[in-house]
Amino acid sequence: PIAKCTELNLGYCNDMEYSRTMFPNILGHRNRMEAESGPEYLLLSVIHALLNGECTPEIRLVGCSVLASPCQNDKMIRPCRSTCEALRKDCGHSFEAIEMAWPYFLDCDRFFASDQEGCFDPLAGLKARQEIALSSLSPEEPSTIIQFTYTSNAQMYSLLKRTAAKCSHISQVYSIGRSTEGRDLLVIEFTDNPGQHELLEPEIKLVGNMHGNEVLGRQLLIYLAQYLCSEYILGNQRIQTLINTTRIHLLASMNPDGYELAAAEGHLFNGWISGRANAQNIDLNRNFPDLTSLFYRNRRSRHYRIDHIPIPDAYWFGKVAPETYAVMKWIRALPFVQSASLHGGELVISYPFDFSRDVHEEKMFSPTPDEQAFKQLARTYADAHATMSNNDTDRCGASFYRTRGIINGALWYSFAGGMSDFNYLHTNCLEITVELGCDKFPSEAELYPEWKRNKEALLSFMESVHRGIKGVVKDTDGNGIKGATISIRGIRKDVTTAEDGDYWRLLNPGTHIMTATAKGFSRVSKRVHLPHTMNKAGRVDFVLEKVGHAGLGGIEREEKPWWWNYFSQSGISPPNWLLRNV
Repeated sequence: PIAKCTELNLGYCNDMEYSRTMFPNILGHRNRMEAESGPEYLLLSVIHALLNGECTPEIRLVGCSVLASPCQNDKMIRPCRSTCEALRKDCGHSFEAIEMAWPYFLDCDRFFASDQEGCFDPLAGLKARQEIALSSLSPEEPSTIIQFTYTSNAQMYSLLKRTAAKCSHISQVYSIGRSTEGRDLLVIEFTDNPGQHELLEPEIKLVGNMHGNEVLGRQLLIYLAQYLCSEYILGNQRIQTLINTTRIHLLASMNPDGYELAAAEGHLFNGWISGRANAQNIDLNRNFPDLTSLFYRNRRSRHYRIDHIPIPDAYWFGKVAPETYAVMKWIRALPFVQSASLHGGELVISYPFDFSRDVHEEKMFSPTPDEQAFKQLARTYADAHATMSNNDTDRCGASFYRTRGIINGALWYSFAGGMSDFNYLHTNCLEITVELGCDKFPSEAELYPEWKRNKEALLSFMESVHRGIKGVVKDTDGNGIKGATISIRGIRKDVTTAEDGDYWRLLNPGTHIMTATAKGFSRVSKRVHLPHTMNKAGRVDFVLEKVGHAGLGGIEREEKPWWWNYFSQSGISPPNWLLRNV
């Protein structure tokens, strides 16, 4: 057909800044029907759901600008390469997080034009609208002077963005997705090279406000962000060392919708429940895949994995909150070593397992294979907190004085679908739950004293990621091996190596026998002694030799990612270009 301008009638592209397009389009679709029945258009129609609101509408708008480029005087105008490159830099990680390749039709070299050739920016209108929204934020106030008051969601976003801007050499903010009502789940990151994982640098996360009415953790993480920024600038040696050797991620509010509800009632009237759940009335700390039951069922068998347990298909048939989904993607995308989830209503640290090994027992000691490391992690926070490990016999109704402020979760009370058990059984990450005090919504007068009580504990907890052992697993050519397994004799929980072959293993002092294995490589074991006096992680590297032939055609046998169903059931030819490692 002869190329000419025609009305833009693609449903998912109906909010473009222009109304006329041209067929055949850049991809060779000859008409609207061909464009609409292709996998590219299908991807744009489901991208919001797949990425949980991250980088959308940007991906959709840029994708539409390729599928339906604007047309003037029967001439097609291509989208700008610079827009595509910026998008890929900002959003590449969102695709990696769901194990999806960058779509071929967003190849910046093939389908986009330079400014010199004449091009248009499909995101210009969106950027202009965002500028207006930003300029209406509260007037500038110094972002690092901590004000010990509660912050609304809008104030929290503004504060975190301004803090990251003030400390842009060591900080940035990024969104891991959106809540049910469309609020950003905004993370602020601190490290000496923001946005990058550095070889052997451990990653740690702190999550607040998972229950919307437990608000102290949210405020403490906002204060912590401001404190890290200002102290780094002031030359505080301890903070500089921490940030230069660690990558810290703070998610101040995992449940901004619930907070909105709780804050409307305020400190005096807030009950035990109001705002706890998300806007769909889902308790986020019961909404993660229950891998603990699978662990108990399979632990006596040699044939089943009892670490890095895959998410069962049946989980996706239930109701998965967008907040839960966003955090799961985040946990899978970054090689976190340890984590704390901040709650309220009690004064204690609890650690996994949270789900009892006997279904009929409400309170039953249910240790993980890493019981000793978890106890040490919990102790670190409790002992550095001003009052948590005091032996007061009565706190908020429960008594933890015998254990000095720490308890195994299932021994306290058992529940399934929790975030900490999921971290432990699906990834390498060890997460504790920090209950910050009896009052879930303290008065504003309590915020400064609470910051003083918790500041040292937060810093000590972050520093404690530098214990145990770390190292790199390489092949004989010196290339890092991704996905190699590090096992410790006597602890039935392995950790796996990250993208570049680096790993971290939290271990208590003593002598350990470590083994590194990887598919298609030899095994190597080492005996390692960790003295009590170490103040940083010991380094143990492994070099593995290739053996035999790794199986060919592995891609066919590998299970397809969960999102593949969107395409395989639609009747179109499956887009193999979305699979990584093909």
